[in-house]
This record gives sequence, structure tokens and C-alpha cells, in this order.
Amino acid sequence: MTSSTRVWHPDWPCGLGPMRLLKRGGGDPTYRVDAHGRHWRGIRTPTGPATLALHLAAGEGAVHAEAWGPGAEWALASVPDLLGAGDDWTGFDPRHPVLVAARRQHPHVRLGRTGLVMEALVPAILEQKVTGQEAFAGFRMLVRRYGERAPGPGPERDLWVQPTAETIRQVPSWEWLRMHVDHARSRALVTVARVADAMERLVVLPGDEVERRLCAIPGIGRWTAAEVRQRALGDPDAVSFGDYHVAKDVGWALTGTPFDDAAMEAYLEPWRPHRQRVVTLLYLAGHRRPRHGARMAPRTHLPARVTRT
Repeated sequence: MTSSTRVWHPDWPCGLGPMRLLKRGGGDPTYRVDAHGRHWRGIRTPTGPATLALHLAAGEGAVHAEAWGPGAEWALASVPDLLGAGDDWTGFDPRHPVLVAARRQHPHVRLGRTGLVMEALVPAILEQKVTGQEAFAGFRMLVRRYGERAPGPGPERDLWVQPTAETIRQVPSWEWLRMHVDHARSRALVTVARVADAMERLVVLPGDEVERRLCAIPGIGRWTAAEVRQRALGDPDAVSFGDYHVAKDVGWALTGTPFDDAAMEAYLEPWRPHRQRVVTLLYLAGHRRPRHGARMAPRTHLPARVTRT
């Protein structure tokens, strides 16, 4: 299979940093980084599956992109937005000394956007109120059992593309349980798969409206909507309220005392509509509270009640 290529020259010192948000765990079958630092993604685009490979040319300031498959041209056209070309930090005031230092340390950071809602929504639903280990394992099993090999060099790199919405709709209930996905999450996945076309159209709407429409779907709440807004829209205000770590980390970094969600929301209000930029900078600068004690153990029985949505 022949490939299509593109060389893009951004007007700022661009990196591949925005890509890190798209990787769902160390074993994500839709994402690979090879020994040469080339980033590979298996993508289900509106025009079909694609393999996209990106690397930075040292000293050239250019991003080299190569793509294969029916969605190759769409994938190549998406590269600037994927790496943050449409992101605008105008109006963001760091205010806090920790953020001032973080912004100084990362002056060229950008928030990327994929423009693909279902690609972000499926793994976000799988990650609702479970350990990362369980969520990532479920995603791997779903992709490998029901997805497809990425086009071109995808098979030789063990690169995959997420399953279609039609396929997700047809997964039997017992197969979800075999993938350690309880009824609440599988029901939400099947529900959104039934309206996948409408989900994809959300990408042109403002973030608050996207959240409102997503949260109208049973099994989807504020946390899931924020995870989608961050990746599909590159939304600078989409904070993951309801996350097990985020509020605690933000509070610890900015005040020395971990927050709960209500305290974080009140504290971040002056940064609206750039609240997620605050979180992004804190994590880029390494501001995570010290972890103590054993990791949360995966559940050993299903089904289980899901509360983080």
C-alpha cells in the first residue's frame, strides 16, 4: 500500500507533546513510538481507517507526516490541529507563582485536538470509576478483539484501529464481561454507538454545549464529557472534575492542601475559560502530590456500580 506524505512548518517551536494525551496506557494498541522517536497512530477517520506516523526533523523545525489507508488524506490534514496550531493562549494570566514558573518553563505548550469524538468517548467510558490497570486492559481487549489492523505498515508494528460504532453495537453482553467491562459501562458504550454520527457532529459546538449534550446520555457525566472535550476539541476549560487525582494534585500544587472537586472548582474560577490550561501546566511541570500507600487494587467481581461518569 502506497503512502501519502506531508511536511508541515509550524510558526512556533512545535513538539509532539499534545500527542501524549491520546495514549491510553502503556499498551495502547492504537499508539506506538518507535526506536527513532516516530509516533504512530491507528485512526478511524470520517473517510476510513488510517495509519499516521509523525516525527520532527532535527534542526529543521518541520513536522514530517506519512499516512496510509482510506483516511490518509484526512489524517494528514489533521496534523496542525493535532499538534495545537488552532490553540490560543490569549487572555491566560498565570497569576500564581507556581503557574508563572510553569509557563516560563513551557512557553510553547499547545493543546491539540483530534476532531474525533467517538475515538475519545469510547476509552473515556471504559475508564469510568475503575483503576487505570482495569480500564486500559479493557480498552486493549476491545480493540484487539473487535477493531482492525491499521493500514499499510500497521500489522508489522502491531498497530490497531478502534472498532466501528456498528461493531460496538453488536458486541454481546457476555463478551463485555469477558473484557472486564461491567453492565453500566457497556450499556453506555452501546448507547453512544447507536448515535455515533450525532456524537461526531458535536465537534463543531462550544465545549459547554458538548458537555450538556453528552451528559444527557445515561451513563455519561461531567468527567467523561471533560475527557472528550480535552481530546476531541482541545478545550482549554475542560477540567476533569470527578477524577480521583486531579483535584488533590491541583490543591496540593497551588495551596499545599489537596482539594476536593468543589474546592478546586471555586479556586479555578478566576481562570475561566482557561481552567484546563492550569491543570496542563501543573502536570507538565511535575506538580503531583506525593503518593502514599498501595495502589488501588482492580475489582475481582462484576458487575459493579459505576459512579464516576
